[in-house]
Amino acid sequence: MTKSLTEFKYMSFDVVGTLIDFEGGLTTCLQAIAAEAKVTIDSEEALSLYRAARYSENADLFPDDLVRVYLAIAPKLGLPVEEAYGIRLKESAKAWKAFPDSAAAMAELAKNYRLIAMTNARRWAFEYFSEALGNPFYAAFTADDTGTEKPDPAFFHQVFDFVAKDGGDKADILHVAQSQYHDIGVSRELGMTNCWIERRHAQKGYGGTIEPAQFTKPDYHFTSMAGLAEAVRTARGN
Repeated sequence: MTKSLTEFKYMSFDVVGTLIDFEGGLTTCLQAIAAEAKVTIDSEEALSLYRAARYSENADLFPDDLVRVYLAIAPKLGLPVEEAYGIRLKESAKAWKAFPDSAAAMAELAKNYRLIAMTNARRWAFEYFSEALGNPFYAAFTADDTGTEKPDPAFFHQVFDFVAKDGGDKADILHVAQSQYHDIGVSRELGMTNCWIERRHAQKGYGGTIEPAQFTKPDYHFTSMAGLAEAVRTARGN
């Protein structure tokens, strides 16, 4: 039986895609480059090409890898194949926006839970993301900190160790994420209670996120962070 939302002490969060609109950030930058080059690109096609290029054996850490990714997808989109534009795409991460509901929801959740960031992004990028969210986190784990990326269980185990030292337990964590591949599937395998934020509920496909081998039915399911915050409010009788 799924635990009540009132029973958790911690909430751990995927950041890029769940709280930060990385698809919007990527396509905004690519559309600007396209406009300068006087070409037209389709945003969904760009995300599909990004996904195929991003998840390759020679991938670097995110978002540094966007330089390599840009050079791989630019010819297919008719964009200028120059490293300077790849660097521009990488640097655009500093200005990626939070989803409109993210900051308010996180501020509300922080009143009752210890919020932990779990991101495959590098620490330098995470600092910008956290600021865009109002710096709501009790603790943060990045690819630089863990030396690995989700869905590697080792990433999660480092968080479990931190929570144990903090006086908690894995069972005290609700893991919140939009990626079935990176988060929801592995969190289920590791025995966590999870919450799927289905950001692309009104769109087809997986956009910029790799498709999972199989769908994992989450313990909690919302289409926005506002939905999660409202459910917590209701559960707590607020």
